[in-house]
Amino acid sequence: MNNSEYNKAENAVNNTENSLKNLADKAKWKVEELADKAKDYINEKRANDDEAQQEDWFERVKNNASDAWDDIKDKANEAWEKTKNTTEDVKEKWNNRPN
Repeated sequence: MNNSEYNKAENAVNNTENSLKNLADKAKWKVEELADKAKDYINEKRANDDEAQQEDWFERVKNNASDAWDDIKDKANEAWEKTKNTTEDVKEKWNNRPN
């Protein structure tokens, strides 16, 4: 049997894992960034003579997390489909190999 198909499947998984890690790193707010964004939010409200509210701030954070989750979910789905398709190709070739 030719192991190159298995290697392709493994490489697809590794590439997807790296893509997901990169996406997660780009999407998440680090603690320092989150604190800076909170300060910016408070200053924005103050500049508009408006009251900063925790619920409003949490809504902004939640929306950011929701967007990040959607991106991660899309990449995970893409990884699943690529891996599933490659695995099915390998299985078919294995079943059709000469005995």
